[in-house]
Amino acid sequence: MRHESWNSVSHAFGLSSLSGAIAVFAWTGDATSLPLALVFPLIWSRAKTRLAAALISASYILVASRDLPLSVAEFFKADILLGLGVWIAAAFSFVLVHILLWSEAADWRRALRYALIMALTGFPPLGITGFAHPLTAAGIVFPGWGWFGLCATVILACCLVTRHWWMAALALGVLWLWSSAPDFSSKIEMVSPNASPENLSPASPEAKPLALLAAGPTAERIAWPRAWKAVELRMGKSLGRDPSLRHQRELMTKVLEAAGRDESLILLPESALGLWTSPRERFWRKSLEARAITVIAGATVINADGYDNVILALDKYGSRVIYRQRMPVPVSMWRPWHAWTGQSGGTRARFFDNPVAEFDGMRVAPLICYEQLLLWPILHSMAYDPDLLVVIGNGWWTAGAKIVAVQRASATAWTRLFSLPLVMAFNL
Repeated sequence: MRHESWNSVSHAFGLSSLSGAIAVFAWTGDATSLPLALVFPLIWSRAKTRLAAALISASYILVASRDLPLSVAEFFKADILLGLGVWIAAAFSFVLVHILLWSEAADWRRALRYALIMALTGFPPLGITGFAHPLTAAGIVFPGWGWFGLCATVILACCLVTRHWWMAALALGVLWLWSSAPDFSSKIEMVSPNASPENLSPASPEAKPLALLAAGPTAERIAWPRAWKAVELRMGKSLGRDPSLRHQRELMTKVLEAAGRDESLILLPESALGLWTSPRERFWRKSLEARAITVIAGATVINADGYDNVILALDKYGSRVIYRQRMPVPVSMWRPWHAWTGQSGGTRARFFDNPVAEFDGMRVAPLICYEQLLLWPILHSMAYDPDLLVVIGNGWWTAGAKIVAVQRASATAWTRLFSLPLVMAFNL
């Protein structure tokens, strides 16, 4: 009896160690490694008890989000204990769902249970902390397949938890190798060196032009009315917090250098413009008077209950909000308890508002920072058939961690799945 108990414990710890190892390699910030996340449901299905299922799921999600404690402590300038508390709390719903829906029977009922798990951890309310979702790998396994590829990935993940797991694992391996083959990878470089000049205009070393992501055999090069260029910044926490005119002039200089002589759409990172005020709008409008440039940038807009984290479009005619963040970072930005206690402050969560923005003859799917780590914001936007994915973030607080790299990899995977061009701008 004691021997059997020891075997059960060692089996559980062995699987949880394997689950953690999978998370280490899947969530490195390299898009091509994301299919490893689909091995997690297979490991979870090997659990013999609910306790083992708890250990396996906890190991996966905690290791996948391993950069969270230090990053939270850096953001709040607080003790590491706060970071550890947020880290564990964020993993709680993921682990709980995998415990409650675990089943010992390796049949179609377990497959249906895992489909339910993917839905619960991907959509609100539990999906609010639904990072490291295995379905993020869909674009790497089925590039260019769109919604059919997403459904195929769901089926593949469900098959991995049944007694026929070996067939699904074999299919996953073959598809992964095919999509990673050199002749295919050459078609999916983030910035194509052979891109036509109407799509990729020259820019300063700090500017990265529109990534025409040939996300599979169905992708087509689109002739945009104007070139998109993204400006990557390394301004640390001063971005959006420095109220000086000098800071705004520095940003304007970078915009003009990136634009060159072209009629361009210049993308700046999250919070680049800081707190948006009338004097700031006048400065930018006047600075752009003689240029055919539109700046797309993150900013903060005050409202009656707190503030909105937004994306603005501004040119010589003025500015307008084209997107309000649907899912701000819980605790640091979104504080739902304020509404319950009658307090003001924080950012409002607009879970299913404004999935796309339309301007310059295009339908754009925007994602700000935390939204890039979740499942439902991108799927919500894709349901509206956008022409382009626009991704911005402000990762100064990540303290050298791989959070921004994971955000980039996730965005890349989704654009490969839906054959979309992608433009990204981050501040570090």
